[in-house]
Amino acid sequence: MDGMGPGGTKVGLARVLGPAHIWGLGVGIVLVGEYMGWNFSVGKGGAYAALLACWFAGILYSCVAMIDSEVTSTVAAAGGQYTQAKHIIGPLMAFNVGLYLVFAYTMLEAANAITFGFLIDTVAGMTGHEGLDQRPFIILAIMFLAWLNYRGVLATLTFSLVITAFAFCAIIALFLTTAVFMSDSPLRHAELMTDLPYGWLGVIAAMHFGLWYYLGIEGTCQAAEEVRSPARSLPFGTLAGIMTLLIAATLTWYVCVGLMPWEYLGQAGVPLFDAARMSGSVTLMVLLGIGTMFATLASANGCINDASRAWFAMGRDHYLPDWFGAVHPKFRTPYRAIIFLVPIALIFALGAPLDQVITFSILSGLLGYTFMPLNVILFRRKWPVDTIKRGYEHPFHPIPAIILLCLCGVTFFAVFLGYGSQLVAMLSFYIIVSLWFHFWRYRFVRRAAQFTMPWPRPKGY
Repeated sequence: MDGMGPGGTKVGLARVLGPAHIWGLGVGIVLVGEYMGWNFSVGKGGAYAALLACWFAGILYSCVAMIDSEVTSTVAAAGGQYTQAKHIIGPLMAFNVGLYLVFAYTMLEAANAITFGFLIDTVAGMTGHEGLDQRPFIILAIMFLAWLNYRGVLATLTFSLVITAFAFCAIIALFLTTAVFMSDSPLRHAELMTDLPYGWLGVIAAMHFGLWYYLGIEGTCQAAEEVRSPARSLPFGTLAGIMTLLIAATLTWYVCVGLMPWEYLGQAGVPLFDAARMSGSVTLMVLLGIGTMFATLASANGCINDASRAWFAMGRDHYLPDWFGAVHPKFRTPYRAIIFLVPIALIFALGAPLDQVITFSILSGLLGYTFMPLNVILFRRKWPVDTIKRGYEHPFHPIPAIILLCLCGVTFFAVFLGYGSQLVAMLSFYIIVSLWFHFWRYRFVRRAAQFTMPWPRPKGY
């Protein structure tokens, strides 16, 4: 389905991406979670709790990746999970899922910009320039990446692919150098590791920030309408991405807890860069400093791409004013959606603490994951495996959906333990906006025009 260019002409998004771009988009958005944010789970429950949270969150996101790969390779359109909900469940669910996506990625973009500014300030302090104003660097990063997204998706995601590959290699280099190649390894796990300081409740609490290891891998779905072969590229890029992140997350935990006391690690701003500094190697320090910068830029870049696609898709379907459903006639990008979301990211990046911005992103993502089990169960029930062609069929259905729902419930409780007031405030916000859609905006939605997939009538209808 095309968007509208200026003057009312129909202009479609360009199908120019391959599997490597999907891998770069998914891993690029998430890899910053290894460079910052995950370590707050150490502060919640200690080093061992953070490892358990890493693995349980890895199971949660493996379920997300498998479910997404099946449904998105079949519903290959911009908007990802929003478009899935539109076809499978209905308008109100689709509207909410679209908002979850937009705010999850916009808040993640703001968190990346905050970390980028903090890194610049840290490096400046190391060179004797204390008290550097971080705000110009935050604004510059967001504006540059918005401009890059405005100019075209191929250049945008090729840029993400290159810098993501560098950031991932930097993590591998840090692990190999400190754990394998150094004759006198600086890792001191026996001295620094402790038991669970807050017991098993700390393990549950650690699940809150444990999601940060992987949050955003589902963003690969947002590029479905710009991929040359969705049935092949989306499952391959998404599943390869979650495998990459499982490796990176475990290596990150292993190195960081072997170099820093858990009390410090639990509140560090850039833990991998700090780990490189404590290794005693100037080369590693430079490598991980650049890796941190590249990871934040790649993630913010992918977030702008994904949030704008969800906003664009909602405008195109009249869930939002159709002014947002415009495609640039030259660059073939949803340029109005890109521009509109920039000031929202800047407001949070310049005016909110990092842990609260991360929590806003995590909660929005978590609400989206909670919808997925219902979505895939209804999808299999309405269109069984042998009725429509799928690019990928996730195994052991419905076990992944049940596991995902249970882990989401545990994580909601973990967030409530530390950020209960923010959880209630966010749920209230989404309820109010849902009421606005139901009583005002729904009248503009052309329900029959939304079903763009050439599927048979659902089973039982």
